[in-house]
Amino acid sequence: MDLLEKYEPIIGLEVHAQLLTESKIFCNCRNLYGAPPNTLTCPICLGMPGTLPVLNRKAVEFALKMGLATNCQIASYTRFARKNYFYPDLPKGYQISQYDEPLCQHGRIKIRVNDTEKYIGITRIHLEEDAGKSIHGSEDTLIDFNRCGVPLIEIVSEPDIHSPTEAYAYLTKLKQILEYLEICDCNMEEGSLRCDANISLRLKGQQKFGVKTEMKNMNSFRGVERALYFEIERQARLLEQGQPILKQTLLWDEDKGEARPMRTKEESDDYRYFPEPDLVPLVIDSEWIDQIRATLPELPDAKYERFIKQYALRAYEVNLLTSERALADYFEEVNKLVSNPIFISKWIVSEILRVLSQEKISISNFKIKPAQFAELLNLITNETITPNVGKEVFDKMLTSGESATSIVNREQLVQVRDDAKIEELILTILSENPEEVNRYKSGKKNLFGFFMGQVMKKTQGKANPEATMRLLKKHLD
Repeated sequence: MDLLEKYEPIIGLEVHAQLLTESKIFCNCRNLYGAPPNTLTCPICLGMPGTLPVLNRKAVEFALKMGLATNCQIASYTRFARKNYFYPDLPKGYQISQYDEPLCQHGRIKIRVNDTEKYIGITRIHLEEDAGKSIHGSEDTLIDFNRCGVPLIEIVSEPDIHSPTEAYAYLTKLKQILEYLEICDCNMEEGSLRCDANISLRLKGQQKFGVKTEMKNMNSFRGVERALYFEIERQARLLEQGQPILKQTLLWDEDKGEARPMRTKEESDDYRYFPEPDLVPLVIDSEWIDQIRATLPELPDAKYERFIKQYALRAYEVNLLTSERALADYFEEVNKLVSNPIFISKWIVSEILRVLSQEKISISNFKIKPAQFAELLNLITNETITPNVGKEVFDKMLTSGESATSIVNREQLVQVRDDAKIEELILTILSENPEEVNRYKSGKKNLFGFFMGQVMKKTQGKANPEATMRLLKKHLD
């Protein structure tokens, strides 16, 4: 019997997202990735005695945006707390966070898995400061304090996730919302988006939760998915053997595809939370919430539904087009100039997304701007060039930066639409290939593609496809 058919996984995810504010959360140091170590620090973020934090208003605004975008209840009164623990990259010996009075609570987001929609609850979203970064060498550990005090939101899910696939979909949706709001760049390699997972198992049909473990050090969404599968199988084997599940924190090793124990898992009491005495409580009035709500962009779910209705596209294409706000905007800019959404979608999905994947870039860094791409598509739709020639022009636009019209005119790529010229060429090809003609007429109808290919080869792809097919059928049939 498959163990995963016997046990139900219960998964909760804690996601930390660094906010794209210009300065840190409690001081004026720049919030910037990649600066030389320990150059973006001051007495406040280094925790020097006698210093006082001052809250960054923009960080609160960004956190509220995420709360509103995920259907959370916004607290009118909230305060910060000290989370006490000792680690070399935490110079104060405590982290300023939020505990029993978080900024946002009781939200939810919708995910899609195998064409099925499901809501995942969000327990809370709260603000806190980041710690520094420990860089472990073979003989020593170095500390870079640049990250100390960078503003974070921690997004804690309800234990509503029941498979690694659902976890992947949930993380993808969170990332999408953060990017639509433009409050986090979501670069996991740079640490601006990090995820910890809590996993437990219970027999299917039971209500009581099992003992949970926490998984850390996952550097990609696929890494999270792999780590969850590993831990679910590990716990299932232990339960089958009658062994206890220890409440501990595990570190995921992506290279080895396995986890190792790090420490016994802490509880809230271990952190000795108490109200932060150097920060006054934060009062959020309804007027400020309304102002922030008015600045929210069209969010992924709303854009998805609109694209389905407005452009009559398939769910698969819409899912791809709305995966990034900038990509959806690109599509709509092109549609203003071409007005053929299905054709545009086909080209974006097959050609542009191929280039973005190969070059590992986003649409924001794509060389061909919407107006240039629209010019190319219009040359195809008005039959100035064939679709095959259009693909060649597209590739040349990427390398040369020229417009589609310039390339077509310079290289004389205009489509051949003269029936007489195409028919003359077809008769020549048929006379040069008598054996293939006889095989076709004896029933090998798949040879039609061979003759089409010969015409396109001799015209360098410039022959009008519809005219070519019509005239070939006339002479072959």
